[in-house]
Amino acid sequence: MFDKTPKKKKKNKKPASFLSQLWSGLIVLMMVILLVTFLMDDTQEKRQIGLTEVVELVNTGDVSNIVVSGETVTLTLFDDDSIVYESKKEVGTSLSQTLVNFGVDQEVLRAVNIEITRESGFLYWFGRLVPTLIPILFIIILLWFILRSAKGQGMQMFSFGQSRAQIMDPNGKGRVTFKDVAGVPEAKKELEEVVDFLRNPKKFIEIGAQIPKGVLLEGPPGTGKTLLARAVAGEAKVPFFHLSGSDFVEMFVGVGASRVRDLFRMAKKTSPSIVFIDEIDAVGRKRGSGVGGGNDEREQTLNQILTEMDGFEQGQKVIVIAATNRADVLDSALLRPGRFDRRVHVELPDRKDRQEILNIHAKKKPLEKDTDLTVIATRTPGFSGADLQALMNEAAIRAAREDRKTITQLDLIDAIEKVMIGPERRSRVITEEDRKLTAYHEAGHALVGAVLPNADPIHKVTIVPRGRGGGFTWKLPLEDKNYHGKKNFIDDIAMSMGGYAAEELVMGDITTGPSNDIQVTTRLARSMVTKWGMSDTIGPIALEGKDSEVMYGRGFGDREYSEEVSRVIDNEVKKLVMGGLETARKILREKRDVLDAIAQVLLEKETLEQSEFDELMKTFGIEPKKAPEKVGEK
Repeated sequence: MFDKTPKKKKKNKKPASFLSQLWSGLIVLMMVILLVTFLMDDTQEKRQIGLTEVVELVNTGDVSNIVVSGETVTLTLFDDDSIVYESKKEVGTSLSQTLVNFGVDQEVLRAVNIEITRESGFLYWFGRLVPTLIPILFIIILLWFILRSAKGQGMQMFSFGQSRAQIMDPNGKGRVTFKDVAGVPEAKKELEEVVDFLRNPKKFIEIGAQIPKGVLLEGPPGTGKTLLARAVAGEAKVPFFHLSGSDFVEMFVGVGASRVRDLFRMAKKTSPSIVFIDEIDAVGRKRGSGVGGGNDEREQTLNQILTEMDGFEQGQKVIVIAATNRADVLDSALLRPGRFDRRVHVELPDRKDRQEILNIHAKKKPLEKDTDLTVIATRTPGFSGADLQALMNEAAIRAAREDRKTITQLDLIDAIEKVMIGPERRSRVITEEDRKLTAYHEAGHALVGAVLPNADPIHKVTIVPRGRGGGFTWKLPLEDKNYHGKKNFIDDIAMSMGGYAAEELVMGDITTGPSNDIQVTTRLARSMVTKWGMSDTIGPIALEGKDSEVMYGRGFGDREYSEEVSRVIDNEVKKLVMGGLETARKILREKRDVLDAIAQVLLEKETLEQSEFDELMKTFGIEPKKAPEKVGEK
C-alpha cells in the first residue's frame, strides 16, 4: 500500500444549467424590447380625443396643423405645441369630407395646414411587427438553449463507436527511452528487436523474416509493463496509441468491435506505430464460458481484435503490445503464432535491479550525503518498481512535512515500513495491559524466528501500531531467493504461530490479535499441500490451479478431487499448522527467560532494531544468522 499525493487539478468550469441560460435569454429579450420602446417614444404628450372634439377645436381656430397618417389624425394647437391630440377618422373617406359632414366651416378648414403622410420606415414596420415577433423570438431562443444543452450528448452519441485511445507523440516532452527503465534487462533485450524492426524494417523484409505482430508483456502489478511499452515507442520514435482493455467494453453489443476497427485504422494511417492495450484480460478472456447472459460484447470485441491482427499485411509496420497480470486466463487464440506470439515476462526486481530503480527515482530528489540506497535495496525484497517509486515519494513527503530540504536515510527507512504496513498510529490510546499483550505477542514471533535455523533473520521488532496492526515483527532474508524449501515453510509456520503460543503461555488466554497470523499460516499450509507437493501423505500432486481463483465456466464448488481427498487435505493442513504451533510452544517454554527479556525491552523502548536484537540474543547464547558462503568465495 502506498500513498499518492493528490495533484492540484485545474478547476473545470461547470456548464451553465438550462434554467440559468433561459433566464439569460429572457433578460436579453427584455432589454431589446425596452430599447425599441425608447426609440419609438415621443417627447410630446399625446391625448386621445373623438371626432366631435376635433370639430370643435377646428371651428374655434385653435388648430395650427393636422397630420393624417392612415386612419390616425394628429392635431397640434397654436397655444401649446407640447400637447398633441390624436383621433381616428372614418375608414374609406377623406378627413376634409368627414369634418365638413360634421359641420366644420370650409373657410376655417382652409386656414388649417393639413398634411397627409404614408406610413412607412423601419420604426413603423418594426412597431407593427413587434407584437408578432416577440412570441416567435421567444420560442426560437427557447429551442436554441434546449438544442445547445443536448449538443454534447448528441455528439457523444455520434462518436460512440470511435476509438478512445490516447495518442502520444514520442518526440514530445514526455518521451521515455530504455534509459528511463531499470531492473528488467531481459525484457529490454527482447523488445530491442521490436525497436529495430520499426527503425529498419527493410532488412527484415528483404531476408524474409517476419517480426512478431504482437508482444505480450506479463508480470505482477507495478513491474513496469506500461513503462516498457512507452520506452519502445520512444526508442523507435513512432506514434504510440495507449488505451485500456476496459475502454472497448460497453453495454451495447458491437460498440467494442467498432472501436477496435477505428483504433487499427488510425494506427495503419500513422504507421509505423505501436498500439498498446493495457489490461487486455478485460476483453481477452477465454471464450465460450457461458457467463454474462445474452450480451456477448466481450467475445465480439475479442473476435475483432483477432481479425485485425490477422489482417496485417507483410509490410505493415504496426505492432501491437499488450500487458496483463493474468496471462493464464487469456484466450488461446490470442497466444498462437501470428498474433501475440512473443511473450515477455517482467518479473519483480532483485536486489541489484532495485538499486538501479532507486537511483533513477532519486535523480530529482535531494539526498543527504550519507544516504545509502544499497541498504534500502537490501531491505525491500519483493518490492515492485511502483512500490519503490512510492517509497521515494513517501520519503520526500516526510522530509517536506518536517520543513527539511534534503532526504535522510531515516526518511527512507520509515517510508519502507509505511509502504509495506501503513503509517504509524502513535496517537492511538492503548492500555498498559494491551501494551503488555502486544509486547509478548511480538516477542514470541521474534524468539521463535531467532531460534529456528531455517527462518529468516529478525530485522525489526516494534509495538508501535502501524496500519491495522498493533505491532509487527519484520524478518528479511539474508539474500534474494528464487526458490523456497519445505523446511523454510515449516519454520515460517512455527514463527507465525509464535505470537499465538506466547499469548497462550503468558496471558493464559487467546485474543483476536493472532487472527491475521492464523489466516496467513493456514493459507501457506494449504498451498504446501495442494500446489507444491510438500505433503508426505498426498505426495507430488497438484490439486488446485494457479491462485485458486474462480474462473469463467467454473463455479465456487467445482473441484478436481473427491470428498475423500478433501478430507485428507484438511487433515494435512491441520497437521502442518498444529506442528508449527507445538514447535513454537516448546521453544517458548524452554526459553521463557528470553521471552520475558525481549518483552521487557519492548515495553521500555517500543522498538528493537536488528543490531539491538542480535546483541540481546547473544547474551542468552543465541547466535545471529549469517549469509551462506557463495561458490567461489573464501
